[in-house]
Amino acid sequence: MILVHHLNDSRSQRVLWLLEELGLAYEIKRYQRDPATLLAPPELKAVHPLGKSPVVDDGDVRVAETGAVVEHLLDAHDPDGRLRPARGTADGRKFTYWLHYAEGSAMPPLLLKLVFTQLPRRAPGLVRPLVRSIAAKAQSGFIDPQIKTHADWWETELAATGWFAGPAFSAADVMMSFPLEAAASRALDLSAYPNIARFLQTIHARPAWKRALERGGEYAYG
Repeated sequence: MILVHHLNDSRSQRVLWLLEELGLAYEIKRYQRDPATLLAPPELKAVHPLGKSPVVDDGDVRVAETGAVVEHLLDAHDPDGRLRPARGTADGRKFTYWLHYAEGSAMPPLLLKLVFTQLPRRAPGLVRPLVRSIAAKAQSGFIDPQIKTHADWWETELAATGWFAGPAFSAADVMMSFPLEAAASRALDLSAYPNIARFLQTIHARPAWKRALERGGEYAYG
């Protein structure tokens, strides 16, 4: 049996979705963020030294890091390649690119956006105006332009087929869901990005996505 160590409002929601798309049986062990700090609970460090989610136990195999989890699940449970284009093809190379890009390039500016949005709220009252000014300059001068560059790229890539790795839905779209959801929540006016908006509407309408949401619980979209 597959066991998912699942943190609320986190990347592990994508793993539940992928498992539903693959039609695999799984169990969930739930962990809740600290409502004040939004950090994962210390119990997750007993599962993995970094105390992060997702972590998946598949029999006697334990895998951490979303991209690695996705690759493991596809290798072990999708032998027909339903959710991955054939290796060595143009779509296969695009699949590999987006699988790694999602966390390696897309998420850092979105994480910075979250941090610099939270900083003024968490600063002591006397220095809050200064922190707010610094945070605003960091966002307008660096973070927001970086996010726009990425979002423009997504919009262009989605124009051809509506998916990231060829003409059909794949696990690359599962991986890219979190950055696009986070960007839509934190930084983007989707009226300027119709392809991104259509992508999000389409994935949120998928039966497997809805089943994963029911299993995983409330999800704040990054």
